[in-house]
Amino acid sequence: MIGSLANPLQPHEPWMRRALDLARRAFEEEEVPVGAVIVHEDRVIGEGYNQREALNDPTAHAEMIAITQAAETLGSWRLIGCTLFVTLEPCPMCAGAIVQARLPTVVYGTTDSKAGACHSLYQLTDDSRLNHRATVVGGVLREECRALLQQFFAQQRALGKK
Repeated sequence: MIGSLANPLQPHEPWMRRALDLARRAFEEEEVPVGAVIVHEDRVIGEGYNQREALNDPTAHAEMIAITQAAETLGSWRLIGCTLFVTLEPCPMCAGAIVQARLPTVVYGTTDSKAGACHSLYQLTDDSRLNHRATVVGGVLREECRALLQQFFAQQRALGKK
């Protein structure tokens, strides 16, 4: 009990580490390193990493891929009782998909000051005008998630890529 009070983010760390492993895979494939895992009843039912470049698809974000897999696994578009773990705060598109999928809980690593739609720029997942809201926890393994993104973009700049 004391351990959980000292670090309330600790129970989420193993799942976030799995999302980080997926983000590293994206990095290796020269994709923006974001990974996502969806857990239901203590088992992974969907996972993904950014694949926009490989698929030439602007919607191929880690969260979107994981949500599609999770829905297939459950046989339902309603992801009730699931938790999404993602290394970067979801963008407006992904936050919209979270609301549409009825995901009750989102846990992310680092904030996205340019496109974050859960806390940073928008609060889509907590907008009372929408038909569903999600509980959102940020900052799980924040420094590791942030460092991976910073390393990727520094490498891209060094190579002269946008």
